[in-house]
Amino acid sequence: MRYRLTFIAGLACGYVLGTRAGRERYEQLKKSARQVSQNPAVRNAAEAAAQTGRELAGKAYHSVNDVVGDRLGDKLPDSVAHRVRSLRERSQNGQDDWGTSNT
Repeated sequence: MRYRLTFIAGLACGYVLGTRAGRERYEQLKKSARQVSQNPAVRNAAEAAAQTGRELAGKAYHSVNDVVGDRLGDKLPDSVAHRVRSLRERSQNGQDDWGTSNT
């Protein structure tokens, strides 16, 4: 499904960039794209996918953090080690791993 959507998006972009139909066709495509993006079903699907992605990224972060923990802390560059520490603090303060509150 992801590849199909990528192909369709690429096809649409190629058509818009390569067409000689003029401004009127471009505005028609833009209006159609806006209608699709404002469709409640599409918005719900995008929101659900984003939420699932955040959950999986959080699980992956915690898995890596539990397995690796501080063993790599001494071997990581300071900027990365600082980022990991700040993410740990955020998760302890009721925020998710991306720095946003869980609402």
